[in-house]
Amino acid sequence: MQFGIFTVGDVTPDPTTGRTPTEAERIRATVAIARKAEEVGLDVFATGEHHNPPFVASSPTTLLAYIAAQTERIILSTSTTLITTSDPVKIAEDFSVLQHLSGGRTDVMLGRGNTGPVYPWFGQDIRQAIPLTVENYGLLRRLWREETVDWEGKFRSALQGFTLAPRPLDDVPPFVWHASIRTPEIAELAAYFGDGFFANHIFWPASHTRELVSLYRRRFAHYGHGTPEQAVVGLGGQVFMRPDSQDAVNEFRPYFDNAPVYGHGPSLEEFTRQTPLTVGSPAEVIEKTLGFREYVGDYQRQLFLIDHAGLPVKTVLEQLDLLGEEVVPVLRREFAKDRPAGTPAAPTHASRLRAREDATDEGDAEAR
Repeated sequence: MQFGIFTVGDVTPDPTTGRTPTEAERIRATVAIARKAEEVGLDVFATGEHHNPPFVASSPTTLLAYIAAQTERIILSTSTTLITTSDPVKIAEDFSVLQHLSGGRTDVMLGRGNTGPVYPWFGQDIRQAIPLTVENYGLLRRLWREETVDWEGKFRSALQGFTLAPRPLDDVPPFVWHASIRTPEIAELAAYFGDGFFANHIFWPASHTRELVSLYRRRFAHYGHGTPEQAVVGLGGQVFMRPDSQDAVNEFRPYFDNAPVYGHGPSLEEFTRQTPLTVGSPAEVIEKTLGFREYVGDYQRQLFLIDHAGLPVKTVLEQLDLLGEEVVPVLRREFAKDRPAGTPAAPTHASRLRAREDATDEGDAEAR
């Protein structure tokens, strides 16, 4: 399995001090967090994409390229690339360049976005979100896989004789995850193409995530990509830790109560009972995270949200120390126990390149 963190890039006042970081401070802090994630042994750093305040994550590939220059091992991903309002040609170009700069340490997570005003800013209609997703992704796949593309669709101008430059590194496109919190059509799209499905279940109960992932696994098998157990699944989650559980609750409560995404609603205790949010000791985070497997099966990627709601950078870095030293090593060991032999590993550029080379060698051997 791969373990990592994702950020939404929010600029939120610290409710305990009243101070709001500048946009420059928040961006620099994100870079420091990514570097720390590699230092403590995590596998993935991912960033969202937002084009409205109070967020600064409007140009994910720019940020990830800068981080790539300062890291050596960690996989750099998006936790949302807006396939609905971003042009597929530009997505293809940007991620091909990022692949080359990072040495293949790149994948992409596609999402629709749920902020209504953003759609008209980019000339689109939120009521067309699903058709936009299907059409744009169909074009994106072709751009990464075909030397010359002739294409015509409904939502953008036609392409005639278009060749992507640069081509994907080693002619292996970035691995694609389709992310959704609540939409079964996205699980179906991921299954149809045999891509990964990321259930960002941070706001929903286990029963909802179980249904989405189960649908994806069944349809993955239906389309002939393998057994349901061979489908590639990722999960989101939120944690806040201190060595003492009550200290974690007391410290995090003002951040939870004032968070733009869930503040002023259910209590912290209600939210932790009903969703994957875990506020407590490292042992409690381990226990709850291991429980995810009970309702989604063996899966490939676990990402945690740890840097939101105005938390100070120092606190976030302390969370990373706890993840790297006390949580992830135990999760790696426990998730590996009794893992069925046929369960696929999390995809990487190197593993996908080897798979293509092995398939080519088998084809050559059959031809001889």
